[in-house]
Amino acid sequence: MNHLKTYTLLAAMTALFGGVGYLVGGTGGMLIALLVAGGMNIFAYWNADKMVLRHFRAQEVDPRHSDPRVQAYVQDTLALAQRAGLPAPKIYIIDNPQPNAFATGRNPENAAVAATSGLLGLLTREEIRGVMAHELAHVKNRDTLTMTVTATIAGAVAMLANFALFFGDRDRNPIVGILIMLLAPIAASVVQMAISRAREYEADRIGAEIGGEPEALASALQKIEGYARQRVNMDAERNPAMAHLFIINPLAGRGADNLFSTHPNTGNRIAQLMELARRFGRPANASPAGPWSAGPTRKRGPWG
Repeated sequence: MNHLKTYTLLAAMTALFGGVGYLVGGTGGMLIALLVAGGMNIFAYWNADKMVLRHFRAQEVDPRHSDPRVQAYVQDTLALAQRAGLPAPKIYIIDNPQPNAFATGRNPENAAVAATSGLLGLLTREEIRGVMAHELAHVKNRDTLTMTVTATIAGAVAMLANFALFFGDRDRNPIVGILIMLLAPIAASVVQMAISRAREYEADRIGAEIGGEPEALASALQKIEGYARQRVNMDAERNPAMAHLFIINPLAGRGADNLFSTHPNTGNRIAQLMELARRFGRPANASPAGPWSAGPTRKRGPWG
């Protein structure tokens, strides 16, 4: 998705925020909402990555970590970043049993990637490389800023809409207030979804090119999707506006959360990746193999 479309979508979310402000408080409400949206964009530009990492209690790691699996995760991620022509990102682990990963940061020079302990315990080394190549593709495409700012505004639109019934015009038909409360978060979700789905396909493609193993990423997506449905990510559930940051929807364990999925169908993503594997001349039915088992996640303590 080109930059013009990105800016258009972000402008649409800001306008939506202002529109809800107008319906809640008239012209004054709209101006206040637009000022708040502008301030949020500026704040999110400099701080959204820190907020996201703090929310998920991510811990930075380096190649000197005592766990060989973490050492390999860090070393491979740094090697992939160099291969992609990117500055070395900060690398984090989130102590969470649900396998997942995301990237954040306002630009490649200030990027960070994070994987959950569940992902490191479930996937083979090749599959982990595939996932991190996907996340670095988001960094390379400069998706991370847009995705984190969008999460901030989407959450704010939902919060503002909830004020409509309580602080809106007392003379307005209550039904209108109810519609605002219901439709504004839905509209924000639709815009958020439009940004995220296109970016996931593109990050899969670029990530396959960076890592050179599209079938490994395809296998990783299949495993993550299956396990994510079995393990609830409570940190993500508490702030669903951040769901689109992850490689697989972390809310997949709750049926209602799929009403406006921020991610494309995993089966379609896998099919696209296997087609890329065929173009790369790799075996279509390749099963990534590595030194680690792909069995159930081992029980682990805090990641220090």
